[in-house]
Amino acid sequence: MWLSGIALAAVAASANALDLTVAANGGNATSPLQYGLMFEDINFSGDGGIYAELIRNRAFQGNTVHPSTLLGYSAVGGTTLSLKNLSQPLSSALPTSMNVAVAKASSGDVGFSNTGYWGIGVEVQDYTGSFWVKGSYDGSFTASLKSDITKETLASVQVPSKASSSEWIQHNFTLTPASAAQNSNNSFILTFKKSGVTGGSLDFTLISLFPPTYKNRPNGLRKDIAEALKELNPKFLRFPGGNNLEGDDPPYLWYWNETIGPLKDRPGRPGTWGYQNTDGLGLIEYLHWCQDLELEPILAVWDGFYLSGPVTPQSELGVWIQFALDELEFLMGSTSTKYGALRASLGYPEPFQINYVEIGNEDNLGGGNASYSAYRLPMFTEAIKAVYPDITIIGSTPTVDPIPDHISLDYHEYSRPDNFVKEFGLFDHYNRSHPILIGEYAVIDPNNASMASVDWTSGATRLAFPSWTGSVAEAVFLIGAERNSDFIIGASYAPTLQNLNSFQWVPDMISFTADTTKDVLSTSWHMLQLLGNHLITETLPTTGGNFGPAYYVAGYNNQTGSHMLKTAIYNATADVPVSVSFKGVSAGATATLSILTAPSGDSYNNVGTQVVKSTNTTIKASAGGVFKFSLPNLSVSVLEVQGRPSYWAGSWGGHRGAWGHGGFGGWTPSWGGWGSWKGTGHNKRDVPKGYKEIAY
Repeated sequence: MWLSGIALAAVAASANALDLTVAANGGNATSPLQYGLMFEDINFSGDGGIYAELIRNRAFQGNTVHPSTLLGYSAVGGTTLSLKNLSQPLSSALPTSMNVAVAKASSGDVGFSNTGYWGIGVEVQDYTGSFWVKGSYDGSFTASLKSDITKETLASVQVPSKASSSEWIQHNFTLTPASAAQNSNNSFILTFKKSGVTGGSLDFTLISLFPPTYKNRPNGLRKDIAEALKELNPKFLRFPGGNNLEGDDPPYLWYWNETIGPLKDRPGRPGTWGYQNTDGLGLIEYLHWCQDLELEPILAVWDGFYLSGPVTPQSELGVWIQFALDELEFLMGSTSTKYGALRASLGYPEPFQINYVEIGNEDNLGGGNASYSAYRLPMFTEAIKAVYPDITIIGSTPTVDPIPDHISLDYHEYSRPDNFVKEFGLFDHYNRSHPILIGEYAVIDPNNASMASVDWTSGATRLAFPSWTGSVAEAVFLIGAERNSDFIIGASYAPTLQNLNSFQWVPDMISFTADTTKDVLSTSWHMLQLLGNHLITETLPTTGGNFGPAYYVAGYNNQTGSHMLKTAIYNATADVPVSVSFKGVSAGATATLSILTAPSGDSYNNVGTQVVKSTNTTIKASAGGVFKFSLPNLSVSVLEVQGRPSYWAGSWGGHRGAWGHGGFGGWTPSWGGWGSWKGTGHNKRDVPKGYKEIAY
């Protein structure tokens, strides 16, 4: 018997059709942190990215890994630029400065320019700047923004000199362009009159320029990027990494105590991803990020393991456990404590709140799993729980064995689209005694019939940007996680950000340059915007449908009173007819159907190209309260039925239920805490700066 193409399509549609009935109750309360953000400084995503500082190499920070350079600077007016380590530096943290020597033949304005991070975007707004100078100069400095193409001065201001040959003096200024630049090919220029210089040169360091930041935070976030993140409606921020927490080699881990306080007291460090970190985006700035975007902080602490493999012996781990406890005291301690008082002295008398602490990062890799299982994770867990019993401890890998009691685990997945779809039901049969944070995930390779897994060999090809097929596959995976969000804490795409001028990892969720009009919000960003802005507070059981090619979750939001059906269609041969009714929803009820599609599975967003199409349709329920519609292949959708808010609170066990506030209430150490550690010392090379020898 022969069937026409139309008939075959009808048969396929019939086979894939969903006829769902959604129960009124019987589901599970969901995590309040379903979608969030993961951040580490990779791809110049911090310096040169969301950290809004516009001057590159502002303080000439360096070390044996990345020696100090004049990167970003050029001479103006015949000056000679050189680096010096003066006997009287600005601070011990910033020992290097730039000497600007004036040539005898020079005349008029002399000084230096800075290109910024591959350019400086110039808009009609106030730019606040400062610089430190040492040397004798009588006159005014001129700070300006100029086009590298047309040489037009876009903004300029005179800064009266307070310079002295005996001390470093900070000078502050504001630049306000009258018109926006045509592009980001612009530089910052600081000049002065040769005639006013005594001694032939001046020394400069910590040269800074900020545009208006998100919520006008001093030393804050780049507005366009922060706003793009806020549009996702994220609920948590996992920081500071990631690999950048660990450091490649001793002693270059992320020292929290060197990222706090005035910028002149932050030495920076060689980041894990091939470039120097200024640490201007430090511990307090991360907490401000959380406050301003209303995010739950998930703080990762260094746990005795470097990326290159050195593992801290058990006898030497105590100092690092104390280092983490001091960090927590700095954030949460009262002003009567040592580190709480330090926080207050920096201008933050009110404590922050930390409910989640992750111990390390990906300790299953690089040979770290054995020591992590044997002593590092248990020791950190017991010490932190002894002081902060309500904190939820997150282990950095599900492969830890044995798993300590009463902890959560971090699951990471980088794979191909088909593999993400196969993991739709991954968490259905997980051990629910250990909640899961999906701390990193992304489709990074297209499907490959000859290689199911990702090719991790050096130089292997990767997707340059998230593709639509990959984004739909990620949606399938995330919908599977939502079905289990009674014990899935939340999920965060990684990496989040990428500077298109220099990067170490692709694909990424948001890409950008110095030009704020050229941000790329990827296909995965659009998918996450849809799912993250339609949160379910209680999953609801369904009957009448199978999974594949339609993958779905139904639920209810008790804040809006809305019933929802979230669906992703993957690998369908025809449109999928959907018929769905919600118990308690009657005929005539109104729903909004939001559908995301793209021209093809290979489609991706790029600079100036936006391929994701969003369609919103109003649907009314027919007899019996049934909503009927069709969904195309490779689509992500949300059906939201308007309703009245319900004030039943639910009780997500992993946050405020039986465990207590963010933890497992009533838990006590089994080892007796600190007294069970009889360490003999530690590697002095790695000891946190300012710390004394401690015996355990």
